[in-house]
Formats: sequence, C-alpha cells, structure tokens
Amino acid sequence: MTIKRQVITAAHWGGLKVTVENGIITRSATAFSAEPENELQTVVAEQVYSPCRVKFPMIRKGFFEGNSDRTLRGRDQWIRLSWPQALDWVHNELTRVRQNYGAQAIFGGSYGWKSSGALHSSRTLLQRYLNLTGGFVNSFGDYSTAAAQQILPYVVGGNEVYQQTSTWETVLAHSEIIVLWGANPLTTLRNTWTATDQQGIAYFRQAQQAGKRIICIDPVRSQSCERLKAEWLPIHAGTDVALMLALAYTLAEEALLDRAFLRTHTQGYEIFESYLLGKTDNQPKNAQWASRICGLPASQIQQLARDFSRHRTLLMAGWGMQRRKYGEQPAWMLVVLAAMLGQIGLPGGGFSFSHVNGNGGVARTQAGVLGKISEKPTNFRPHFTAAIPVSRLTDALLHPHKTISFNGGKITYPDIKLIYWAGGNPLSQQHDLNLVARAWRRPECIIVNEINWTATAKMADIVLPVTTSFERNDLTQSGSFSMRHLLPMKQAVPPQFEAKNDYDIFLELAKRAGVAEQFSEGKTEWDWLREFYSSLQKCGQNLPSFDDFWRANQPLIFAAEESDKHWVKYADFRRDPQANPLNTASGKIEIYSQTVAAMRYADCPGHPVWFEPEENAQHGDARYPLTLVTPHSPYRLHSQLAQTSLRRHYALNGREPAWIHPIDAKARGICHGDVICIESPRGRVLAAALVTESVRQGVIALYQGAWYDPLNPGETENPLCKNGCANVLTPDESSSQLSQGNAPNGCAVQVTKFIGKAPEITAFLPPDGA
Repeated sequence: MTIKRQVITAAHWGGLKVTVENGIITRSATAFSAEPENELQTVVAEQVYSPCRVKFPMIRKGFFEGNSDRTLRGRDQWIRLSWPQALDWVHNELTRVRQNYGAQAIFGGSYGWKSSGALHSSRTLLQRYLNLTGGFVNSFGDYSTAAAQQILPYVVGGNEVYQQTSTWETVLAHSEIIVLWGANPLTTLRNTWTATDQQGIAYFRQAQQAGKRIICIDPVRSQSCERLKAEWLPIHAGTDVALMLALAYTLAEEALLDRAFLRTHTQGYEIFESYLLGKTDNQPKNAQWASRICGLPASQIQQLARDFSRHRTLLMAGWGMQRRKYGEQPAWMLVVLAAMLGQIGLPGGGFSFSHVNGNGGVARTQAGVLGKISEKPTNFRPHFTAAIPVSRLTDALLHPHKTISFNGGKITYPDIKLIYWAGGNPLSQQHDLNLVARAWRRPECIIVNEINWTATAKMADIVLPVTTSFERNDLTQSGSFSMRHLLPMKQAVPPQFEAKNDYDIFLELAKRAGVAEQFSEGKTEWDWLREFYSSLQKCGQNLPSFDDFWRANQPLIFAAEESDKHWVKYADFRRDPQANPLNTASGKIEIYSQTVAAMRYADCPGHPVWFEPEENAQHGDARYPLTLVTPHSPYRLHSQLAQTSLRRHYALNGREPAWIHPIDAKARGICHGDVICIESPRGRVLAAALVTESVRQGVIALYQGAWYDPLNPGETENPLCKNGCANVLTPDESSSQLSQGNAPNGCAVQVTKFIGKAPEITAFLPPDGA
C-alpha cells in the first residue's frame, strides 16, 4: 500500500509542493499553479538523495594524524568520526586557537546563499555561536553589488540595489522604452534571497506584450533579449561607461538634456560637464570617441540619446557591470545619465537597480516582516568585533597585518588561523581560485558545515554533514520586496544519513563551551517558529493561530493596497527637493561628490569617468586577445544545483558550455561541441565550445557557478580545472580603494582547441574515504 502525502515548503527558487510516497520524495513542483515554469523547483529529490551528500562527520587523515603538510587539503583521504568525536574536535580546535591567538584569529564570515529559512540560517547561527564564545572576524559587503553599495549612497543617498524601486504598474502605464543594461531578468528573477515570487517575470512579459520598446545592451544576446524580442546592442564587454558618456555628450551637444532638473535637483553638473566636453583632458566624450571603444556605430549612439530624451525611458541596470575594476563608475554614470534626461521621479522614467533582481518593483503587501534568529542573543554585547571586505579574504589570508584603504578609512587584516564556514561555497564564488586554494593552506584549521562534497568541503580539515531545508522545519516569506507569501517550510523527510541541522550542531558546540542557555534562550525549534510567526500577527493582520497555519499546510497569501501599486521612487524629491531631500551631503543627486573627491583615490575620483581597464583584451596582450564574461545560468543558483540533472539543459557533451562567436571559433579551428581550453594569466579550464552568433565577436561567455575541479590538486600552483569553473580565470583584485569590491569581470583570455583525451570530470564525486 502506498502512503502518499504532499508537503508545502520553499527554497530560493520559490514556494514548493513536495510529494512524499512511503517516506521517499518522488516529485516537486511549484506550490502555485499560476506561476511560470521554473525547472529549479523540480529537483528536490536529487538534492536530498544526491550521491554528493556528506553522509557522516569526517576528518582529513593528515590533520587527524598531525601531519602539518597543508597541501594535502583537497587530495587527502578522509576518516569517519562519531558525532561526539567530531564535535569535540571542533570545540577543542576553536578553544586552542582562541587561547593561543585570540578572537582575531578566527574567521567566521561564511558569506553565501544559505537556507531561505528564518531559523535555520547557517551563517547567522555560526555567528551567534562564535559571538557567544568570545568573538570572531566577520566579513562585510557581498560579491553581488559591493561597488554599487558603496558609491550610490554618496550619489543618491541609498544603495539602490537592495531597495524598492518604482512599481511595475507605473512602468507598464508610462514607460515607452525599457533598457536592460547588462541585465538578464528572466534568469535572475527565478530565485531570490528568501523565496522568489517570480512576479517580475510576468511583468516583463506584460511589458513585451504591451509593445514597449525593450533594448538589451550586453555583449551577450541573453535569454531575456530573445524571449522579450528585444533590440540587441552588442557592445564590447566592459565599455558601458564609455557608451553612457557618449549618450550624455549627445544630450549636451544637441541641447536635449533637462538643465532645469539638473539645476534644482543635482549637485556638481558643471564640473562633470567640463570633463564630458573634454575641457579638462582634451578628449570630448562624443559618439565617435565611444564608438571606437564600445563597438557601436556613432550614428546609433546619437540616435539612442535622442530616443531616450524624447520618450519616457527607464534604465534598468544589471549588477554585472559594476563587478569589475572601477565598478563604481558605471553605477554612478547610469544615475548621471538618468539625471540629464530629467526623468527621475517621473512615472516610468529614471533608473533602477532592482527591477532585474529580487523582483523589485512588485508592490509591497501589508504582511509585515517575519521574525528571524539573530547573530547576537537578546541583550548580548559581543566581546570582540572585527570585519574585512568579503572580497579581500584571499588577500587577508596571504598578507596578514597588511593595511588597505576603504571608503575613506583604513582596515588592517588580522592573522587568521582558523576558518569556520557554514553556508556558501567560496571555492566556487571567490576569484582566482588557484590562488584561493594556495591561500587556504595558511590557516591551521578549516571547519566546514556542508550538505555536499563541494570543493570547499574537500579543502577542509573537519566536515560536519548538515540537513537540506527539506529535512527540517522553518518559515520564510516570498519576494525580497513584496512579502507576498508566508510559506511553511515543512520537513518532508527525516535527516538523511547522519546529517544534523546547523542549529543543533551549534547548540551542541555551545553546550561544550558552557553557553547553551544563551544560545537557545531556553527555546525549542517550535518555540522559535511560533515567536517568528507572532511578529506577523502583531502587524494587524487577521492571521490564523500558528497551529492552524501549520496544520493547513498551505501558504498565506497577502495582497498589496491599490495605492501601493502606483508608487514612484523619487516622486516626492522631484516635487519638492527642499522638503524631501536625499540622504546625501547636499540633499541632492550628487553628480560631483566633494566627499568622494576628498578621499583622493586615483581609482575613484569625485565624478564618474572612463577608465581604460587594466586587463582589457581589446587593447591587451596578444596572448589573451578575448574577453571573458560570466553570466548566470538559468538552471542553477551560483553553484547550487550544479550537481543535479538540470545539467542536461545546458551541458554540451557533458561539459560547461562556452559561448564563442563563429569567427573566433573558425580562427582557432574550433567546431561546435569541441572540448576547448580557456586560459587567463591565472589558470586554465576545460569547457565545450558553443559556437553561436549570440555572443559578440571577441567575447567568450562561460556561466559562473560551476564546481571547481582541479586536476591533481596540491601538486602544482595552477592546476587545470576540468569542470569549467570560471573563477579559476578571474582576477582577485578590488574595484577601487573606495569599495574594495570584487572585480572579476573584464578578464582577458585565450581559447584553444583541446588536443587529446580530456580528463574526466570528478567534481561531483566524494573524496577518498567518504
């Protein structure tokens, strides 16, 4: 007899309905029949029963035996421990390092796309435990938007990337031109930090059906460009600022700019205009100048500026163009261009950094904000606090005590002796991974809580197996901005093998440290979930009791007020800038920032400028004549789900696909499907050639997020990655001294046909002994 039930839960890729038959997950799909298809929602069973799972607590053999050779990380054998043994090892190592070196020697940043849940948040739980046991070194910023996060508050008073933007109803009613600038929303809106509600995808399709003119400015013809039937402007990679400046020049030259708006709502335009017109450097930033850089015809650039000025235009920016050297400049210049058009604060006009990520522009409901576990218990003050920019971890490991500039101040790196990582996969997400692997040999101990045998787990000394979100109970809301649903994340099956929840792991470690009561605050899992739920009940919503909600096994759906659907960002500021000033030094949009100028950073001056990238394939070394771009795959979230059967949707002959233009392929004797080697000054990866005209000549596109799979790790400084991990190729450098953000994009590469038998991909196999 088959016992069948359905469980409602959630993940970053949305609300899920999971079918369980006789205690085994057999199917998963969206919890909402009206939502667009999202293949990411179909592989719950593969996540839970993956052969990549870390099944038991494990310790690296050399570490267990006291062997000090840390080059064995990533290639050593593993030994199984009991849970009490493993927890004792972790406790003893943390105690040893804390006593010998202090809290400044323990790094617990654990940046990454952890669980969606309010309670089982791996990073938060790790930090809670480390705070209670004496403190640790944290990280700040992120790999998504570090440059924009730091510069935009000086320009418009907020970081924009994680803030709500004008609602879609106003866009549909008033926008005539929608510009997707380095953005691929039909892919990036398939997931979000909590659980996506996917409403943004439907709105983009409505915009296309309504006949809006949609323009994609991108070296790659993305899925969004194709499906939205958009105009494709294939610029050279990394030349966005040059194009923006030329558009701005045309507006100024042809008197198409809104000088009245610039006079009343902005600060410093005259200083910027002197640069724009070439008065300060004898180089007018006109369309002819930009055409040589970005590759678009000068006449097309000029016509584009005229079209933007004569039609209500919304510039929707992706985040990739600021993940590069001088990444502050495109974010800043986009705002300047929008200000010159004079449409900021008008319905359907201006600029946006969140329509294309997090489903920004979807009106917020009245649901309120769900409570969640905190990294600090109630009324607790940490004994020690320190943090470094997340993108500078490798630099910090290799150069302890080095001092760097940051946002007008200074930061000195600690000497890190122990890393504890819970959530995230830095041996995929960080840049110049061969350098990262060498840097990870420096700490005396690396501890990782992991679901799967990722490269990060394989490079650790102690690995603790943790549950997927489908093996525990939790709560989350959908939509980064809308809060449309409250989703019960119900346990579908018991923990597999010997996996434990992160909460239970850190509670056991807290017991060994004598701080269990402070960690748990005397609450059980259900106590926490009831408390989080009560935070919504206090928001005036007529909600059922928690028990009734949980028993119903259904999401709660909230609606937005009609008035909230017609909100226009900066409308109040536009109407009266004196009564509604921005949170900038002048209260206005700062085209020129005296605050930034006073920092005297050569790589980020007081107004946006064009910098020729240091590693620019267009003018660079003949050894690396192509430019690498690393778009998001529609079928995974960074490195999550890379091990599932979703690979069949994108893998080419079993390998990561690398998009290459037919002219570039022919010049190298490469045919569609050939195994190719992509090389940068930092390393080499293998991929399969996807020969297509959907990428600009001179550009190679390789999806980010592949699992790092070095050939013979630890034996050479720069091993070949067999699995096409793009971050083997990208540089570990900062965008500027202001943000210290990551700057991987714009990487110069060469591509050759691989001759001989290509080595087998082993990224998804457990290590020896596991």
